[in-house]
Amino acid sequence: MSASTPSRIGVVGYGAGGHRFHVPYIQAVAGWELAGVVTRSPARRAILATEAPGVPAFDSLDALLDAGVDAVVITTPPDTRRELVLHALERGVHVVADKPFAPTVEGARELQTAAERSGRILTAYQNRRWDTDLVTLKQVIDEGRLGEIWRVSSRMDQDDSGTLETGPAHGLLRDLGSHLVDQMAFLFGPVERVSAHLDITSVGGVDVDCGFDVALHHASGVFSRVASSKINHLEGRELIVYGDLGSYESRMDDVQTSQIDAGLRPASAAAADWGVETEERWGVLHTAEGSTPVPSARGDYSEFYRQLLAAVRGEAAPPVLLEQAVHTVEILDAARESARTGLTVTL
Repeated sequence: MSASTPSRIGVVGYGAGGHRFHVPYIQAVAGWELAGVVTRSPARRAILATEAPGVPAFDSLDALLDAGVDAVVITTPPDTRRELVLHALERGVHVVADKPFAPTVEGARELQTAAERSGRILTAYQNRRWDTDLVTLKQVIDEGRLGEIWRVSSRMDQDDSGTLETGPAHGLLRDLGSHLVDQMAFLFGPVERVSAHLDITSVGGVDVDCGFDVALHHASGVFSRVASSKINHLEGRELIVYGDLGSYESRMDDVQTSQIDAGLRPASAAAADWGVETEERWGVLHTAEGSTPVPSARGDYSEFYRQLLAAVRGEAAPPVLLEQAVHTVEILDAARESARTGLTVTL
């Protein structure tokens, strides 16, 4: 495929995920043509007409595929995602699966096998690798400013009880936990042992985890801990990293989500402003030389779709490797087992 020829991509589902976390970032990448969105909702079709004028809405995945696409993004709820991912692979297109990639590691490996059989790319939308605070932290680590990393604490609390999903494939650990676990594995490598606690509540008579605290022992020797809550009326993000040369603490906002909610879009916002935290919320590096504010790096979820475009064109690896997506699900399975038994689980 010529680099000058747009690659066609479609989005299946136009709820909060499709509207806030996918379409704006696809539109920001030159080389992608948004070929259509699958949604039957009249209200969501009206939003699509405003946000992406001229982009057609389809009633089904097959109708979208029949229109001709190179890749599709499956951003429907977890209980419908498996069948859609498998069908798209069978139809011969590349696939992005939203998180959680699968409800169990057995399900993740089933998708992995299907992708290998199809010869098409399957990747997971772990967009929070490009969070502003994580990109900034990665720069601090890569520059050696913390020396050898010992341990990390990552917390993201959301006061958003209305979006807590119930059911066997749901819960906060599978939802936001997918991102926080993936971030740690992305920075510090594979995890060998897991211990966890889950907060359980009842929603409509169904028990669901609404908070978690998960400890990860990485093969690299780093110890990380990820935690979150969703119904405790607490909102905040915190990263604290300890190394042999000092420490780094960050309490940045969820920058890109806030910008999207304010009506901004990465395709039209000034490049210098998108995904950059305000100076008063910069992280701080503490070393023997003193405490130093660290300027915000630029977070940009569009980078996922830039890397996906290169992978579809055969120029690079996918933005999230399939084995990484499977490993994240394996860690989440181990966390649930640890919470159930009270034991540390070895992977």
